[in-house]
Amino acid sequence: MDIPALSMAMSQNRVLNDFGIAMLSKNLDTMQENGAAMIATMDSMAELSVNPDIGSNLDIRI
Repeated sequence: MDIPALSMAMSQNRVLNDFGIAMLSKNLDTMQENGAAMIATMDSMAELSVNPDIGSNLDIRI
């Protein structure tokens, strides 16, 4: 059994996993910011509407 090679492979695997987790975390942060911006945009559009009750309900069927 080649212990040094196994140790290097495990270390590289750990680095790749840490990188993947960091990227997923950044992606989650970006998606949360985009969602908050979308909600803020929808709220501002409802405030500017002449009829604020129109479009306040959305029925979706799949």
